[in-house]
Amino acid sequence: MPLQHGSSVSDGIPIYGVTAKDLPALLATLPAAAAAFVTACGFKAAEGHHVLVPGEAGDLAAVLFGVEADEAVHRDPFLIGKLAGLLPAGLYRYASGIRDPFLATLGWHLSAYRFTRFRKAETTMPELRVPDDVDGERVATIAQAIALGRDLINRPANDLTPSALEEAARALAETHGASFAVIRGDDLLTRNFPLIHAVGRAATEAPRLVDFTWGDPAGPKVTLVGKGVCFDTGGLDIKPSSGMILMKKDMGGAATALALAAMIMRRKLPVRLRVLVPIVENAIAGNAFRPGDVISSRKGKTVEIGNTDAEGRLILADALALADEEAPTLLFDFATLTGAARVALGPDLPPFYTMDNDLALAIARHGAATNDPVWRMPLWDPYDALLKSKVADLNNISGGPFAGSVTAALFLRRFVEKAGSWVHFDVYGWSPATKPGRPEGGAVQAAHLLFDLLETRFGPGAGAADDMPSQAAVFEPVLH
Repeated sequence: MPLQHGSSVSDGIPIYGVTAKDLPALLATLPAAAAAFVTACGFKAAEGHHVLVPGEAGDLAAVLFGVEADEAVHRDPFLIGKLAGLLPAGLYRYASGIRDPFLATLGWHLSAYRFTRFRKAETTMPELRVPDDVDGERVATIAQAIALGRDLINRPANDLTPSALEEAARALAETHGASFAVIRGDDLLTRNFPLIHAVGRAATEAPRLVDFTWGDPAGPKVTLVGKGVCFDTGGLDIKPSSGMILMKKDMGGAATALALAAMIMRRKLPVRLRVLVPIVENAIAGNAFRPGDVISSRKGKTVEIGNTDAEGRLILADALALADEEAPTLLFDFATLTGAARVALGPDLPPFYTMDNDLALAIARHGAATNDPVWRMPLWDPYDALLKSKVADLNNISGGPFAGSVTAALFLRRFVEKAGSWVHFDVYGWSPATKPGRPEGGAVQAAHLLFDLLETRFGPGAGAADDMPSQAAVFEPVLH
């Protein structure tokens, strides 16, 4: 959808955000017939409700939309964007009552997303003219990158195979002139990625590791690692059908990494970007890895397999070890890793883990500013002992029912030593129900906030002071 600028009446049908308190004053500015029509429709400016206001010739003259009052407990800056899926085709513009024009515009475009790979869109979507004070190119960068990630997650596993995910990564890299490489099959053993090979060797398509770099080699090193499990049966510790139905989304971490990379490269941030995506299917066959197996890792640590359904942390371990070898300034990993994270925080609020308190505060600030929420969880050292093994350096599970997301993060921490700062995001990668800016289906979480953080930290006019929030603005740091 093209992003257009303009503010006159002829530039689009005006949309007025209005609270219940302010509705009478707004109605007083309308022609008597139009005001009577709005009243007859029973419109009371309830949050998220709208009414179409007719013109004298029977045309559509305006849209009134109920927004949250100033004293509301929660105000969603994407809320008015839901109109993208509700209004008839035409050109619209925000006229008044918009608290955050940038996020309202982004929310419109995120709400307008439709997955059309297998079925054409049923209606013509309305268009929004971008407000004059909004950077339309930046909106497009974020919205299109998130759409890329959503498309990948929404593709079924018979369509998004390991080779197809590799090709999607390659296409993105080539579009921006990045240097692209991939290691496949038994070459993973030759090149010392035994955990990636073990997890993916039972699948029809070979496991692989995608590795691409972009940007000035002298710039700050920013490395992204994304879990690319194209489908997860659970392996020999097989999932029940109810647990397997959404496992096409188990490559949501890879989709997030690619979406963030797309934002960074399109906006040409002055960083040296590296993206690592271990890609596998966790399948079942005679050569599948087994519970009780002991497998060495790239880092040299031996891992006892307590459960084959805890495979994501295994492939991430080898990828993180590789990333860590060049001591990047910032190392971010994304993974649909644990159900425990969903039990703790639900599908909309991914936990993140880091040992860098200052960076954690910055992430919280940017998450709030971009309406891309996350919540810090602790790398609680006493739980590290739960990963002990009697026959290997560590087990891939804790062996107990508690703190599953924390112990998974502690497992990954064992493979990071040299990075300036490391952050792990345990994302869900799925919206169970449609919300403003978040259609049901594949979800890209944490990419927008990190792009905003990186742009602030390294982009034009960057300064460390600009990136450091006060503790009063966010939650207190959690001890690690």
